Amino acid sequence: MRNITKMSILKPANEVFEAFVNPLKIGNFWFSSSSERWEQGKTITLRYKEYDYDGLIKIQKVILNEKIVFEDETNHIVTIQLNEQTPSHTIIEITEEGFNENEPDLIDQLIDNKEGWVYMMTCLKAYLEFGVTQLRSALVK
Repeated sequence: MRNITKMSILKPANEVFEAFVNPLKIGNFWFSSSSERWEQGKTITLRYKEYDYDGLIKIQKVILNEKIVFEDETNHIVTIQLNEQTPSHTIIEITEEGFNENEPDLIDQLIDNKEGWVYMMTCLKAYLEFGVTQLRSALVK
């Protein structure tokens, strides 16, 4: 079972890519910090200081300005695909796989994760297109 979320970002693919892999940029829209640059084979520590949370991801594949694939602590595989439409327009597609179809709360998991991806991509869009950095971690559960 997989969950797919897409959004249009009015920036070139290299800028969208760099926002994820550069530890100096990711804190502007997603996690508070990233332990290091995202590269294939690395295990990255992601920190949410607001939620007192540290998590690990294992970077499985990186194609410069096109794709990032990682495995998270729930053994879900996340693919961030960047499809540059023009030099100033990129469609970002996030696919999360590994949901157990037999889980009684599967629908809740899919909705919860979809909500998180939409929110993160909205923060990414605000950051890259308008320079807004204060939206990250404002979602309350």
